[in-house]
Amino acid sequence: MLLCERSTQEGLLVSVCDADVLGDTFENGEVSLTVEPEFYDGEEATPEEVVASLSKATVANLVGHDAVGVAVEHGFVEEANVLEFEGTVHAQYLRM
Repeated sequence: MLLCERSTQEGLLVSVCDADVLGDTFENGEVSLTVEPEFYDGEEATPEEVVASLSKATVANLVGHDAVGVAVEHGFVEEANVLEFEGTVHAQYLRM
């Protein structure tokens, strides 16, 4: 997985994606999702590193079965809130 952390005025923004989906575009009806390298490219991370980052995040964007699976498994995202695209999954996490 690729992990990127950005500090913003609103808090920590985390993006995580499976390495094999970086740069790809996925469709779901009229909606498309492009895994933009400018946003999602980051350092290789283990599941433990992703969990540590998500635990500090104010907002997180996740793409890919592994990245979203880690977020679901550790209670950051509910499975019912995962969006399915042709070929991948996407979820967002917001701590209020």
